[in-house]
Parts: sequence; structure tokens; C-alpha cells
Amino acid sequence: MVNRNLLHYVVVTGILIKDSKYLIVKRADWEKAFPDKWTVPGGKLEVLDYVLREKDTSSHWYNVFEDLLKREVMEEVGFEVENIGYITSLVYIRPDKIPCLIVSLYAKAKGTEVRLCNALTEYAWVSLEEAKNYDLIDGIYEELEILDEKLKLESGLIKEWNKNKF
Repeated sequence: MVNRNLLHYVVVTGILIKDSKYLIVKRADWEKAFPDKWTVPGGKLEVLDYVLREKDTSSHWYNVFEDLLKREVMEEVGFEVENIGYITSLVYIRPDKIPCLIVSLYAKAKGTEVRLCNALTEYAWVSLEEAKNYDLIDGIYEELEILDEKLKLESGLIKEWNKNKF
């Protein structure tokens, strides 16, 4: 049973896009949550992510999720991102019973050379179809589908009618 009074971790993940492919990464086998599973870069929000910088208004810091994604991508895969957008949000309860509010974003990758941190063991740039061949954390493939559809709509491509989608 989860304690109703527990605070949440706040986590941001990012699907990175480069040349019509998506970056996926494999978690190390010693990771507490989802060892050896494929996912996308991301990490926890820390108070130091914002309190050391100047407030954007007299009381607030803006772009906290965007800045967190930029930091995590740099730490985990070694390059910058731009054109950040929203995909979805979800809640996950970790094996240690800590709930995590996860905000899933996407961004265009500015770098070309991937430099993995020690918590990640492999990476791949994949199409939506190729992503089916990886042992992804549940829900990641569906997030890729959401983003793929969004990008097609933005580019003016019309998706074919599919009886099973309606």
C-alpha cells in the first residue's frame, strides 16, 4: 500500500529526434527501476535545478521542465537539444514505493555524437517500426507513436484511415 502523504519525485523524459529517427537508450543492469530495459533519456528534478538561478518573475521560475531536460540529455547522452515540446504525463510507483510524476517531452537533437553516462549501456537511433524490436519500458512505444503522429500532422502528411483506430 502506498502512503497517501508521500511526496513525489518529479521526472522529465525526452524523446530526441534526429533525421526522422528517435534516440533510445538501454538502462544498466544495476538500475533500481527497469534494469536492462530500453527507454529515453531523463531524470529527476532537484531543487538546485532552479533555486540558484534568478527568478523569472518576483515569485516564479519558468521553463523548469525544459531546463531539466536539457541538463539530463547533456548528462546522459552528451549533447544539446532544441525545440522542446510536450507529449504526455504519467505517474509510476517505483519498487521502493516512491511515486514518480513523469512529464514526457520531445526535442530535436543538436548533437551527433552520443556519449553515454555510466547508467546507460547502449543506444540506438530508431524509426517507429524499428523500435518494436527493442525491449522498451511499457508505454515508451506508445509515446513514440504519439510523437510520430504529431510530427506527421505538423508536416502536413495525412495518415491513412485505419478501421482499428476508430
